[in-house]
Amino acid sequence: MPISLTQESNVDVLVIGAGPAGLMCAMALSHAGVNVRIVDRRPAKVKAGQADGIQPRIIEVFQSYGLADRLFKEAVQVHVACTDRASDVTAPTARYPFEMALHQGAIEQIFMDSMASKGVEVERPIIPTFIELSDDEAVLKDPTSHPARVVLKHLDVEDGKPDTEVVYAKFVIGCDGAHSWIRKQFDITMEGEQTDYIWGVVDLIPETDFPDIRNRCAIHSHNGSCMVIPREGDKVRLYTQLSDKDVVDAKGRVDRSKMGPDNILEVANKSLYPYTISASHEIDWWTLYIIGQRVADRYSVHERVLIAGDACHTHSPKAGQGMNASMNDTHNLAWKLAHVLRGCADISLLKTYEFERRKYAQDLINFDKKFATLFSGKPRTEDNEDGVSHEEFLEAFQAFGAFTSGIGVHYQPSAIVNTKHQSFASNLIIGQRVLPHVFIHAANFQPVEMQDLLPSDMRFKVLVFTGDTTDKTQLKSIRSLAKELAEPERFLNRFGHGRSGAVFDILSISSAKKRQSNYTDVPEILRSHWSKFLLDDGDMYKRSGGGGYEAYGIHPSGAIVVVRPDGYIGMVAPLNGLQDIDNYFASFMISSP
Repeated sequence: MPISLTQESNVDVLVIGAGPAGLMCAMALSHAGVNVRIVDRRPAKVKAGQADGIQPRIIEVFQSYGLADRLFKEAVQVHVACTDRASDVTAPTARYPFEMALHQGAIEQIFMDSMASKGVEVERPIIPTFIELSDDEAVLKDPTSHPARVVLKHLDVEDGKPDTEVVYAKFVIGCDGAHSWIRKQFDITMEGEQTDYIWGVVDLIPETDFPDIRNRCAIHSHNGSCMVIPREGDKVRLYTQLSDKDVVDAKGRVDRSKMGPDNILEVANKSLYPYTISASHEIDWWTLYIIGQRVADRYSVHERVLIAGDACHTHSPKAGQGMNASMNDTHNLAWKLAHVLRGCADISLLKTYEFERRKYAQDLINFDKKFATLFSGKPRTEDNEDGVSHEEFLEAFQAFGAFTSGIGVHYQPSAIVNTKHQSFASNLIIGQRVLPHVFIHAANFQPVEMQDLLPSDMRFKVLVFTGDTTDKTQLKSIRSLAKELAEPERFLNRFGHGRSGAVFDILSISSAKKRQSNYTDVPEILRSHWSKFLLDDGDMYKRSGGGGYEAYGIHPSGAIVVVRPDGYIGMVAPLNGLQDIDNYFASFMISSP
């Protein structure tokens, strides 16, 4: 392809697409100090509509990046799912036992503001017009090389200035949506099917007598199903099932000209009868869509070009999974990229991205098919015995709670998920995220949530459950552990690259009681800072804390829990199991020179 070379540049990571997946990726990498650029074809960010559901696990992820305060300030909380006013909306172990709703543009702005603090801005409007990837195996395996060559077209430039740029990138991340350009360039196919269900979506400030308008509602009616999602401020989103005759043309294609927001409201009123709903203000946003459930046959090209978000999976939006799954894709990917680029991890680590996230996407598609069928089916009656009963719908809604909340994500065994010693922390399931629990600082008895001690700062957290450090025999074994941990062949020094504190963060949790404990009895390697030593005891006011060893299934003799930078448990070992931890890190990390 003849190219007029006008300007050239190098970058570690080029992210194409500034939706939630791309922005999560660029934000996380910018805070990790990675040289990252993000480009988007849209001249401006989303201002209204699009995705809006935020599940409990993503709230935890936002908290891990220090972004939850902004989310809580701007979003609306959804505590009840009104299939019967009694059903819980989420999983019992959720730190935040509710969903939230905030339009996509506001969520994107949170990411943009965060990465702007690191000097990274979305560059727009820009489109990629050409990409090629080296086929030299030696180049592809060298993480310091720039094997991807991408031509970018700047759509809005001043006269006389170049509008074409050639970017040489170490990695390219395609977050460019369901019609992904990146996916098409490498002949990555989407596997799955498109269903016949057609839905209208409208965002509005309602005028209504429907009593549950400020709750998430799933409404089954003979006219078709309807879902109500409360939104920030006084807004509400309506998902309304439409019939073919409403929107399909003579050739069987969806014709948007046959349906508008007023028509969608008209159908919604039939589903809500005897209640009524209308717009008290101008309609904020609306769209039509047909449910499709597809997943890409691969997520990676030689671990150098990777896709995420809607570029690799699409599904119906009624369970609020699309944006959440997309953000979790790049939350999973970012730390792996950072460790490879820093020279701490072998490039083979990136294979675990597709292994973990594609399996999750396939599970999501299977769930979505069942959920969409239930949601779109007509109610069971005497005249329609094949319909969906209220009990069936409610049972499915509750059964899928762990999945829809994101709390139940469970990564399977791999180089970074080693299940050998699960019994030493029986309730901290290896491959799942760390359960929330309150402990107290040994130094001042201040209560602290464990998840707040596991920020997404690209470090592995090594949780040393020391047992009772006021017991002389146990303290002796802990001092022996600390001495062994400091040896040069152990993982802390072997894979620390001379700055182990940038790769590993050690936290110790003693089962000793606060009034008998003296945390300075423990060697400094297990308490790099006073805040890194915790007690499994209640606070001074008996309001929180205590019971952590039992909640986590930790044996009184102690255990070591390795937490990945994304907050998921990588492995567990007994206190005398340092060799197993060494072997774990040796399977994907690079030894210090």
